[in-house]
Amino acid sequence: MAIAHRGASSAAPENTLVAEEVARRGGATWIEDDVQPSKDGVPYVMHDSTVDRTTDGTGAIRSLTSAELDALDAGSWFAPSYAGARVPTLAAQLADLRERGGNLLLEVKGAHSEEEVGRIVREVRAADMTDRVFVQSFDVPSLRHVRALAPELPLGLLRDAPDADPVAVAKDLHLASYNVSDRGLSTRPELVEELHAAGVAVNVWTVDAPTRWKALDELGVDGVITNRPAELMGWISAHGS
Repeated sequence: MAIAHRGASSAAPENTLVAEEVARRGGATWIEDDVQPSKDGVPYVMHDSTVDRTTDGTGAIRSLTSAELDALDAGSWFAPSYAGARVPTLAAQLADLRERGGNLLLEVKGAHSEEEVGRIVREVRAADMTDRVFVQSFDVPSLRHVRALAPELPLGLLRDAPDADPVAVAKDLHLASYNVSDRGLSTRPELVEELHAAGVAVNVWTVDAPTRWKALDELGVDGVITNRPAELMGWISAHGS
């Protein structure tokens, strides 16, 4: 399964609706994006803690109001042809997916309060997208908040390096998937079999090289998060199991 990292981020400005569309046209059915709140509590789709790298603005996303975020150009930094692309709200992204197709692997980026997670959950439910959203995070408390507020949403734990006992962690957090870095998995490839035996999927990030796609396919991982979703879909069609 190809999961488009921040949309088709090798071909379009990351975490924008145009990147989502490019990924969708490339055949990816899962879009991976990040969510963080504005100063006034509106969930926005952005990876970095500041807007400096991917927009024409400056400052921490949590210090900017929704009106200020809505005014930013999130495309010109990538290429002039993308000038005018906006930082989408989570609500806008969910509406786009609902209308045009696709599923969302949504990363709760960094620590979130229960209230902030609650706003994310309300947005997903309001969009009638609970059956098409999968929540992941590095932040364990955020995952616990999601579990308490929306047990219907599947959960994935992001890890750079594997836990000592991933199966125990997965059981404790009620995980549907364990989402480990390619570097981390390469140190303990047997984790795929162990987690599968416990009924837990394994998704691996962020992998752009066909040689690694082949190795991960042979290991039996469930999904690969990549900046090159169209290329991965083509590889799966030609070579994948």
